[in-house]
This record gives sequence, C-alpha cells and structure tokens, in this order.
Amino acid sequence: MKPRISTAILALLLTITATNAHAIVITDGSPKKETPAEMTEAQKAARLEEIRVRVNEIKAMDKSELTRAERKELKRELRGMKKEARTMQGGVYLSVGAIIIIILVLILIL
Repeated sequence: MKPRISTAILALLLTITATNAHAIVITDGSPKKETPAEMTEAQKAARLEEIRVRVNEIKAMDKSELTRAERKELKRELRGMKKEARTMQGGVYLSVGAIIIIILVLILIL
C-alpha cells in the first residue's frame, strides 16, 4: 500500500510543478511599445521622422568596417522599422488567396 501512496503523491507533486513552470511570465525588462492604434497623429508623425533619421544614418554608415553579425543586426533593424512604418501609414493589404477568393465570388455572382 505504501508504494502506491508514495507514487500517487509523487505524481501529484510533479503535475503541480509542471503546470506552475508554464505559468511563469518572462519579461525582458524593455518598455512596451505603443501600437499605432494607440498613438495620436502627432506621435505617429514624430515616430516616422525618427525612423527616417535612423534610416539616413544607416545609409550614411561605412558598412565595410562592420562585422557580419553587425550587418545582420542592421538588416534586422531596418526590416523592423520598415514594418513599423507600414503599419503606421495604414492602408489595406490583400493576400493572393484573398484576391483569388474575391475573383471567384465575383464570377459566381455575375
């Protein structure tokens, strides 16, 4: 009887420990970025100007002296800024699948 009880208690403890380990929220300590929906028009314009200045700084940089890792980090930064600028400027984006579905629906209706 004792091995059954100890096995059950061990299984219960392992289950509780495993679920608590997944409940931990890890933050990197960096401040939360505002989404474009939360920003005012003045804040969006200021952020777009910051992005333009940073892009011009990167373009003016002498990239031949940079290491491979630094160049990779610059590319990653530029891609992130490009994505952020696109979301701030707004617009409607349609995927290829959505366009095909729209065309098929129009064909079926007409």
